[in-house]
Amino acid sequence: MRVWYFSEMAYHPAWAEGLKGGSLRVVFPNANLDPLVAHGLLNRYLDEFALCDEVGLDIMVNEHHSTATCMTVSVPMALAVIARETKRARLLTLGNPIANRPDPVRVAEEMAWLDVLSGGRLEMGLVKGAPYEIAPANANPARLMRRYWEAHDLILKALSTTDGPFNWEGEYFHYRNVNIWPRPIQQPTPPVWMTGMSVDTGKLAAERGHVVGTLLSGGLAKPMYDAYRARARELGWEAGPDRLAFAACVGVGATRDEGLRRAHLIADYVRTSPVVAEPFTNPPGYNSIGANVAMLKAGPRAHRLVTDRQGNPIDHRTATVQQFMETDTVFAGTPDDVVAQITDFNARMGGIGHLLAFGQGGFLDHTDTKENIRLLGQEVAPRLRALHPEAERPRVAAAE
Repeated sequence: MRVWYFSEMAYHPAWAEGLKGGSLRVVFPNANLDPLVAHGLLNRYLDEFALCDEVGLDIMVNEHHSTATCMTVSVPMALAVIARETKRARLLTLGNPIANRPDPVRVAEEMAWLDVLSGGRLEMGLVKGAPYEIAPANANPARLMRRYWEAHDLILKALSTTDGPFNWEGEYFHYRNVNIWPRPIQQPTPPVWMTGMSVDTGKLAAERGHVVGTLLSGGLAKPMYDAYRARARELGWEAGPDRLAFAACVGVGATRDEGLRRAHLIADYVRTSPVVAEPFTNPPGYNSIGANVAMLKAGPRAHRLVTDRQGNPIDHRTATVQQFMETDTVFAGTPDDVVAQITDFNARMGGIGHLLAFGQGGFLDHTDTKENIRLLGQEVAPRLRALHPEAERPRVAAAE
């Protein structure tokens, strides 16, 4: 099992004000951000990513927009810095919200450039994007998935075509001359990842052989994993754990109390993410009819509720660390505790090859974050690798 460190590089100094107003996304004025404070935080977070390379962790970066929960507004910008400062870590973009991007060929160029800069260490996540960002992107939610798949296919063709220009005449995108320079080191393309939570997503990912990951979804992940494995068998191949990923908050300490304290602070990311003005939570057409029916049956707070292993509903906004641990969205304690919890979760899921570890969230300070990273990299990750060694792709060292 590979372990990837992840931080959304949050602007937590504004959280109290956003919580008071009932929204941290889309409509929260940026007057609540001090650019000089953000300067210090961004540089601190990048130092923490660099430390991951030293202790043997891989690195995941995503992007969000118009929100105090995430200052990473561009995956390529963040990874360009991280790629230059690291030598061994695989670098995962999870993800690039390609349906909201106006120019998929530019995305292909950026991904190829990052793969070349990093020495072939890029893992490329092509994602749908959050519903809250439909308005900031000026996108049409009803057409999002058709646009997503066209952008997906165009990006992969642009990355893998090496014999000269091609033209593209699609429903949403039109190009007379696609011929990207440079081309990626990893051929035909860097490994591709998707995100999701549904059985349908599992099947679609299996049909393309992509890695599929799910974030903070606990036991809801298993039907998607099972659907992926079943669809792969129908297509004549066996999906190993290296095709499946799971994201959770991870707090590790020298003592159990220390690990739980760190996890409590990291979990503020989960508590604040659903704090969104109601009109932006479910744009018309963004979710399928089936998904909307399920949410209506579950009630008005369904978008922020999960269930623990006994089926009890847990509200992400107010959950304790222990409640989060019961939903498998947090692993916490000593290195022994964390390894045991993840090993148990891995068995219940039928085997997953990638742990995407939220190792910093809001008010966890720099000293605590560095120690969390060190323990995760040196005390936890080496033991998890033994669960699924086949998920460990060889590291590619960048040229000196």
